[in-house]
Amino acid sequence: MSYAVLETPIGELTLVGDGRALTGSYFGLQRHLPDPGSFGERDDALYPEAREQLGEYFAGRRVEFTMPLAPVGTDFQQRVWQRLREIPYGETRSYGEIAEVLGGPTLTRAVGAANGRNPLGVIVPCHRVIGADGSLTGYAGGPDRKRFLLELEGVLAPQQDSLF
Repeated sequence: MSYAVLETPIGELTLVGDGRALTGSYFGLQRHLPDPGSFGERDDALYPEAREQLGEYFAGRRVEFTMPLAPVGTDFQQRVWQRLREIPYGETRSYGEIAEVLGGPTLTRAVGAANGRNPLGVIVPCHRVIGADGSLTGYAGGPDRKRFLLELEGVLAPQQDSLF
């Protein structure tokens, strides 16, 4: 394992990988942050493809990520994270909509939990999942980052009082 730190418009993003693929992308102090001691050695020259694609995304020139990914999670989490990757840029889905596709409304809370444990924030777009009423609930990186990402993608109109 090794990691690199990338400066983004919404704070430092730590990219973690296993030498073949990214296994994580984390904002500092986010919920469900793994022990940084497990990230291995730091080398900010690592993951040039991920760094380039993230730079293009934040510049508004990329709508999909194509770098190799290897998130670690349960079978159900993997299914949820795959569904997240299928939400198109500039669109959102509710937790309930994802649950319905995966087996029914009884899975809504489980979908929310898996979404919150997504180890590849931004890249696997858990920020595109919103509450059934349209509220910006449950983003491990915080509501201000979620709002920024949805504004960047044109889902929300920009706010003047944004923290980023």
